[in-house]
Amino acid sequence: GITEIPLTPPYIRGVINLRGAVVPVLDLAVRFDKPLSQVSKHTCIVIVELEQNEQQLDVGLVVDAVSEVIDIPAQAIAPPPRLGARIRTDFMTGIANLDQHFVILLDLGNILSLEELASVAQYEQAARTG
Repeated sequence: GITEIPLTPPYIRGVINLRGAVVPVLDLAVRFDKPLSQVSKHTCIVIVELEQNEQQLDVGLVVDAVSEVIDIPAQAIAPPPRLGARIRTDFMTGIANLDQHFVILLDLGNILSLEELASVAQYEQAARTG
């Protein structure tokens, strides 16, 4: 299960133990100003590896479900669409059209600022030494 850490931002759900490593778990729904993700039998934590200051940081992302893991060829990826001044696309690295279905590719570096990544790393370190 997820162990909550007091006094963390709302989008940080807590930490998990992944093969002996303490991994912070973030809720992207909250980061996108949506309600806290509701846990169901399909809810998963996807582990991503992020680089910060030449150090690798493993982060868990709460997602509603995972239907499949796919490789997307580079030629299928287009730049994010321009949707107008009021719609933010800075969190996207691109959009892929796969068999008439669009897949949005997220830019985690823009979703989580460097300061936020640093704070996540601090929570992770505090949990390790804590």
